[in-house]
Amino acid sequence: MKIAIVHDWIVSLGGAEKVLKEIYSLFPQADVFTLFYKKSSLIELGIKPEKVKASFMQKIPFVDKKYRYLLPIMPYAVESLNLTEYDLVISSSHAFAKGVLTGSNQIHISYIHTPMRYAWEMYHRYLRDFRLDRGLRKILAGYVFNKIRLWDLATSNRPDYYIANSEVVAKRIRKFYGKDSLVIYPPVDVKKFSVREKKEDFYLTAGRLVPYKRTDLIVEAFSKMPDKKLVIIGEGPELKKIKSKAGKNVTVLGHKPKDTLVDYLSKAKAFVFAAEEDFGILPVEAQACGTPVIAFGRGGARETVIEGKTGLFFMEQNGDSIVDAVYRFEKMNLNVFEIRKNAERFSSDRFRERIKDFISSVSSVTF
Repeated sequence: MKIAIVHDWIVSLGGAEKVLKEIYSLFPQADVFTLFYKKSSLIELGIKPEKVKASFMQKIPFVDKKYRYLLPIMPYAVESLNLTEYDLVISSSHAFAKGVLTGSNQIHISYIHTPMRYAWEMYHRYLRDFRLDRGLRKILAGYVFNKIRLWDLATSNRPDYYIANSEVVAKRIRKFYGKDSLVIYPPVDVKKFSVREKKEDFYLTAGRLVPYKRTDLIVEAFSKMPDKKLVIIGEGPELKKIKSKAGKNVTVLGHKPKDTLVDYLSKAKAFVFAAEEDFGILPVEAQACGTPVIAFGRGGARETVIEGKTGLFFMEQNGDSIVDAVYRFEKMNLNVFEIRKNAERFSSDRFRERIKDFISSVSSVTF
């Protein structure tokens, strides 16, 4: 069978790209289609640039930096990808990739990281965070996102099979698209992490510094606990804001290489996570180090953290709730090896086996 893999865009290495990497490792002979890409990101993922076919958006100057302003043309761009010569199409989609055009003699399996957040679940928060909720900007944004929602819904019949990255996402697929899906959790390379029994006296949070991650709430909480140390690793549009809020007990390291992040994950007293994520790989990576997680009790964290055994939840997305959770955590005595064992449920090996089993069950592909 001729196989094509489709991914929205390849410019940074987040959780969605880790899924892409694992799928590509199963089909190294496949061609990879995307709206646009950075060559350096392809190399980091182990994808040969000559195997990649991009849309016309690749020719837009600075597209990797300005793509958020180009959402209105993305439906046209993804439909311009010509997949007619392929028997099996596997899309990895958090935005537009699921909308590629395929024929009745082709099988299309779509791994959904989430129905696009800014069009559905987080629409009003997105407008507020990016100051699009007033005046003419609100009217224009409303018009654009209405068109995107209509397109997204209209293309929901294009995949033959859906895979969701969590129960949370499966529920969204059912609500927004009216489709059932199989849940296969994203891969976490737990083999790269080792348990460190003796933890140091600091808390850690990490990830992209964007509004919905709510890193600002974690900083706010630790400003009320000056005797407790917080380390922040990550970069993004919120970096300046986070630095301005940080007190003397908060260290903002910015971007750090993966080895440094792993070192901090293994040494931290606990990993603090304030976002409502679709899945959330970093909390699992922390647990792979035997590090407990203090997480907002909504979204994918409810599926990866076991209350009272591998961490605990705070139920309000505000600073006071985080403060209360930290004090409750410090009265707990958790077993680092039980925490590690929980993380192994989400290993890359398990991901690959489940993906292979599903693809074999719906196509003539054998492994």
